[in-house]
Order: sequence, then structure tokens, then C-alpha cells
Amino acid sequence: MEFSELIKTATVESVLLSCAGQPAVKGTLCITSHHLLLSSCPGGEGQPSAVELWLLIRNVDAVEKRVQNVGWYQPPRSSGSPRDNRLAGSSGTITLRCKDLKVLQLEIPGMEECLNIASSIEALSSVDSVMMMYPFFHRPQSLRLEEGWPRLPVEQHFQQIATQTTQWRLSDVNQDFAVCPTYPPAVIVPAAVSEETLRRAARFRQGGRFPVLSYYHTRNGTVMLRSGQPLTGPNRKRCPEDEMLLGSVLDEGERGFIIDTRSAQTAKQARMTGGGTEPKSSYPQWKRLHRPLERGRPLQESFIKLVEACNDASLGMDRWLGRLESCRWLSHVKAALSTACLAAQCLDREESCVLVHGAEGTDTTLLVTALAQVILDPGCRTLKGFQELLEREWIQAGHPFHLRCARSAYSHARLKQEAPLFLLFLDCVWQLSRQFPFSLEFSEGLLLTLFDNAYASDYGTFLCNNEKERCLCKVKESTHSLWAWLDQPEERKKYLNPLYSPNLLVIWPSVEPQSIQLWQGLFFRWIRSSQYLDEAWAEIWRLVEGSNTAVKESTENRLSHSLSDPAARMENER
Repeated sequence: MEFSELIKTATVESVLLSCAGQPAVKGTLCITSHHLLLSSCPGGEGQPSAVELWLLIRNVDAVEKRVQNVGWYQPPRSSGSPRDNRLAGSSGTITLRCKDLKVLQLEIPGMEECLNIASSIEALSSVDSVMMMYPFFHRPQSLRLEEGWPRLPVEQHFQQIATQTTQWRLSDVNQDFAVCPTYPPAVIVPAAVSEETLRRAARFRQGGRFPVLSYYHTRNGTVMLRSGQPLTGPNRKRCPEDEMLLGSVLDEGERGFIIDTRSAQTAKQARMTGGGTEPKSSYPQWKRLHRPLERGRPLQESFIKLVEACNDASLGMDRWLGRLESCRWLSHVKAALSTACLAAQCLDREESCVLVHGAEGTDTTLLVTALAQVILDPGCRTLKGFQELLEREWIQAGHPFHLRCARSAYSHARLKQEAPLFLLFLDCVWQLSRQFPFSLEFSEGLLLTLFDNAYASDYGTFLCNNEKERCLCKVKESTHSLWAWLDQPEERKKYLNPLYSPNLLVIWPSVEPQSIQLWQGLFFRWIRSSQYLDEAWAEIWRLVEGSNTAVKESTENRLSHSLSDPAARMENER
């Protein structure tokens, strides 16, 4: 397929671009294989045109078009010339609703041009082949292809654990993805368990996702595992190898907790289709706790309803509060935080090991394990540590980004497997940053950038559904990493929290309804101006940098004085 085949009209003059909170701009609209560009008309003689819009077409979630037909125009014709019937004053309006929740409006002269532009954008934004997406063509001059890709994220995590315990080992049983197509080639497993035991246990877990280590709690040596559901089925099948694997995690007399992210009723129904839960008789040391978390269609519909409510400017206070409650998004945030706190409490306060799973183990399971680590581990609250957490617990762990983030809140397409699980995670992290404004090294800006790039990106970090697919598509060899871009000094500063002060304690968030707030920085980002907030943060940065400079100068002055004072110099030498 050639991109040129999908572009019916490449350039249109005198297009008017409108966006909420911004003055309208007229210019030339151009469509390329991956971008929609609008260059404004020069302001005066000799002035160059400015690019007012540079939109990645993959970011377009829905295209709405409206055409206006004013009347037919027949110019006079000379003898023998063909009749020229054209639409006089015809025009069209295209509304682009983007995955990052921005809404753009284009007024295009000419009905045919309008329809062609709309058709071209729809076709280009629907290209589903991973290797035809923009990250495979994007080549920023400041980066090399190999930069930023974590070479061995699981292996690096294991090296940190290996300095504290010998009870775990690195297994390459999944080196060729034959045991579990959604796990990375290397996983961390109990040292006492053989490769053959892992293979047999994998056959007993959905998708081959046998229990693997997610987090080692250094304070007391407890661990958090994750897996897919056991395939007990209606006949209550057993797997001695799976029982041995989980049994090897606990010492005699210890107990562990299984946090199932489904309701007890849903888990029971899953048994009729081949799934199920771990029966008490087979796993006597493990206690099962059900904490249902929505995923799939209910979560996607909640996201859609919230965005609709946020965009409705006609709502009064009562109706707004009613719409906010009925969409149930904040209830999902509360439930996710509560479940993550439960997992963290089992590890830190109960000093018990935890296994987290739902059905497949690629959605709500990862939401809980990743959030629990942000709560427990100060290392995960640094910019670098948070990137490593995302790489390890979302990307390498097999969250299907390509399926879940195929559509955002505006799409008119029939829902398939879309679900904003990753957005829900980012929202929960924002809640933590709001309740603990000094404890996270990164700012809200990083969370917004991650949301944008999960749905449409210049970089290959969030492409595909698992590591196996990324290997087949040669993502690491052919695209740039988002982490490499964010780690550039000039970019990195944009995402730092100026108020950050390292906090080595566990941060226990309040999950009371009054404590959960709407993430206005995301859901109102394109609806109202953030000018005054941006100015306030710029002033905070100025004060912090000024304070740091003053402290540094004071320290240097004291040191200089002590070195110039003979008595002080003799004291230092002693």
C-alpha cells in the first residue's frame, strides 16, 4: 500500500483553523503520509509564513464533516467551449476530534475539497499496520536509534534483588516466547523451581502467564507476584507444579494473599469457561481477596461519558455534578487506588507475600502491581525509576497498548478491545502527586506526555501489544525511544517537579471520596487556558533556582573564607 493512494487532495488554500481558546488562523493546509500541516499566510510583505498546526494524523480519533451548498454558478462560455458548472460559495467544515482530547475545526472552501480532505484523514488515521506508522519514519537529528532502549530491564531489576537475597533467580525459559507469548524473554522466578516446573505451571495459567516476581520489598523481604488466572475449569482441575511454585514462595507457617481483581461472582462464572480461582484445599497457605476493578467496555464508556460532560459548556452546577457522578470515572480511580493500597498494606504492614491476577493478567493486574510500587518504593517516584517501572510493569509485562489505545474518547467506531487502563494508572499517579506534592520527582507534564504518546506517538516505546510483537516488527532496531527524547537535558527539565524532596517513607494516599479529585490538567487541558497556572509554576522554578544559587554561593563564600583564614586552614588540615 502506498500512502499517496489514500490522499485524494494534498493541498488546499485559504483554510480557516479554529481551536478553543485560540484565535482563528487562515492558511494553506497540506496532508502528508503522517501529518496534517497548516501554514499561515504571511503577515506582511517579506514575512515568512508560520506553521500553525503540525498534527500527527494517528492522533485523530474522529472526523466529522459538514458541507454547505450555496448555489450553482455558470460562467459565460464562448462558442464551442465546454460547460463549466461549479458550486458558487460552497464550503465545508471538518471537525477533528483527537485522541489527546483536543478538538480542531477546519473551514475549507469548496465542497469537493472538503470531502476529499475528510476522506484522506479518515483513511490515513485508520492505517493499522504497525510498521507503516510514523515512528518507523521519524528520525530526529539529536538522537541515535540505539539510544534510550532499556537493554535488559528485567535483568537490571534482578541485579538489584540479587544483592539482597538468593531465593530468586533469572529464568530464560521464555527465551523464544514459546512458553508465554506476552511475557518478556527473561523473568524472575523462585530459585528452587525448575524450568520444567515453570513450563507445566504455564499450561495451567491463562495465556501461559505463570506466577513471576513483580516487586521485592527490601524492608522485610516480602514479594509481589503477578500471573494470569488458573485454568481450573468446571471440573476443578489441579496442577501440582503450579501449587509447588506458589508454595515455594512461602516458608512453613507463613501465609500469603491472592488479590483477584474480579468479583467473586465473575471469577465463579469464569470457571464455566475454563478459567477459575485457586481453591483453598490446593493452596492452603494463600488467602483469596476479591477486589473487582472494571476493564474493557465499562471503563471505556466511563471515559467517553466523562469527556462528553467536560466538553458540555451548557451544564449548570447540579447537572455537572450529576454527569460527573453518573460517568463513574472517579469511582474507578478510587477502586484502583484502594486495591493498590491493599497490596501495599499486605506487603509492608502484614509482612505477607502477594499474588495479583484477574483474568488475562495484562490489564487490571498491571494497574495494581505498578501503583503499589509507586506507593511503596521511593525509587519508583524518581523520573528514572518511574520510566523503569513503566518499562517493566506495563511494556515488558505485556499490556496490549495497540489494542487498548486504538481509540480514545471521541471515536464513532464500534468498541472492540479499547480500554483506558493506562490512563487510569496515570490518573491514580496524579492523585498521589496531588496528595504528596513533594514526594514525586516528576511533574504533571510527564503524565500528560505519557498519555499523549500511548495513543499517538513519534516514538516506538508504546507500539505493539507485547515484547514478542515488538521483536517481530523490529521496533527497537527501527524506531526511536521516547525515553531517549525525554532524557535530553533540555527536555528533562520540563518534566521535573521543582518542589521535589526525596521521601524514603511509604506514601499512603487517602481514598476517601472527598480526597479523589477530577484531573483537570488532562480533562480540561484544551477547554480552558492554563496561562496563569503556567506562570505560577515558572515563578516557583525561579524561586527554587534562586534559592539553590543563594545556598551554593553562601557555601562557596564560607569555604573561601575558611581557606583564606590561617587558623581555619590549620583546623581543616588537622
